[in-house]
Amino acid sequence: MKLPVMPPVQPMLAKSVPAVPLPDSVPGGLLYEPKWDGFRCIVFRDGDEVELGSRNERPLTRYFPEVVEAVKRALPGKCVVDGEVIIATGDRLDFEALQLRLHPAASRVLKLSTEIPASFVAFDLLALDDESLLDQPFSRRRELLEKAVSPDPSVHLTPITADHKEAVEWFSQFEGAGLDGVVCKVAELGYQPDKRVMLKVKHARTADCVVAGFRWHKSGPIVGSLLLGLYDEGRLHHVGVAASFTAAKRAELVDYLKPYLWTEGDPHPWSEWSEHTRAPGQDVSRWNRDKDLSFVLLRPELVVEVGYDHMEGTRFRHTAQFKRWRTDRDSESCTFEQLEVPVRFDLADLLKG
Repeated sequence: MKLPVMPPVQPMLAKSVPAVPLPDSVPGGLLYEPKWDGFRCIVFRDGDEVELGSRNERPLTRYFPEVVEAVKRALPGKCVVDGEVIIATGDRLDFEALQLRLHPAASRVLKLSTEIPASFVAFDLLALDDESLLDQPFSRRRELLEKAVSPDPSVHLTPITADHKEAVEWFSQFEGAGLDGVVCKVAELGYQPDKRVMLKVKHARTADCVVAGFRWHKSGPIVGSLLLGLYDEGRLHHVGVAASFTAAKRAELVDYLKPYLWTEGDPHPWSEWSEHTRAPGQDVSRWNRDKDLSFVLLRPELVVEVGYDHMEGTRFRHTAQFKRWRTDRDSESCTFEQLEVPVRFDLADLLKG
């Protein structure tokens, strides 16, 4: 492979802002795109040679052979394209299905490539033919990208707009298709690998959850994460964890949680899973079998308010943020009904552009 921009390349990153900024609020002006919920991927193609680079510089190539073939059909013979590998299930993005694709067995990878095939969404062009475009403004790179991507059912060009009102509408509408929010890019900015020079606006919500267990921190006898649950028809479902604490807070939590420790023999909705699985109701992680995945049970009486962006099925898509204890709430009142449900949006309409 011989390209003007060679792998590995760290992708350009974004920093969070609370609301969609106006186009003229940043020198150089802003353009807006949907924020896809998949695996960030930079495609390097030189003829029949294709490498799918990831954010952590570990190639994704072997896991997505169908994307490699799609790239050969839809992208120029010599190019470097930044984008996202996604999987759609029905009318929504499916990040859990995407994670299943990272399997160590080649036979399983091949089988999954036909059962739950992935697609590639292109949103930036870093090199074309023998020319590096890293120093070109984004507006020019986008113009060239639109000409470079050929129609293909598995390769898509992300929508883009300069209209602030439309971007705000996207922020609300596209969540129903499983997207993360909106990305704002400076029109006149060159590509800056591993720099947080873009802006992103993500959904922010809160929920009151039951704390029914915790994990020890890997550094020692302090709390690593709180295990969160919500009730549905009397059953306590594990919905995720809250884990972003200072070292002092982790030590403080040990004493705070001590009065709520579960006594063996008493009923607990998660007792059968505490010693041997990653999370209540889920199997042992096949990616890290040597990791201590056990957790300590707590009587399901404590209620905590946490911040989250969105749900993936019945779980928080990302680690939830601890807000405060809700001593005024009865744990059994913490149900899924409190969660805001996004308006459904057909992903196929978005991918058609």
